[in-house]
Amino acid sequence: MTMTDPIADMLARLRNANSAYHDKVSMPSSSVKARIAEILKQEGFISGFHIESNPTGFGKTLVLDLKFGSNRERSIAGLRRVSKPGLRVYAKSTSLPKVLGGLGVAIISTSSGLLTDKQANKQGVGGEVLAYVW
Repeated sequence: MTMTDPIADMLARLRNANSAYHDKVSMPSSSVKARIAEILKQEGFISGFHIESNPTGFGKTLVLDLKFGSNRERSIAGLRRVSKPGLRVYAKSTSLPKVLGGLGVAIISTSSGLLTDKQANKQGVGGEVLAYVW
């Protein structure tokens, strides 16, 4: 069965694992998902990630290591998919969204690759708003 929105699937798996206090979450890998994981690690939402090859030899698996505080407080309070296959959402460089007044991160697909809202603003590029993380 084909997946219509792999990024939404990634965010749903991450949200579910986070709410169930799992230490790790795995999903099918792609270059876009790996870049999203890299941004989440940069911004301090996850502690790390790695890519494993499947035992069947077909495809690869992306494994995210979730991050929790000293009393098991979640580092990810929320995730939201913004641009969907049925309704794409774009933002100009002058009107990039701020998530929770700058406390969260917007992940934006630009011509320079996937960037956070702060990086895109600094480079002066706009693009497709993929997700909000706070």
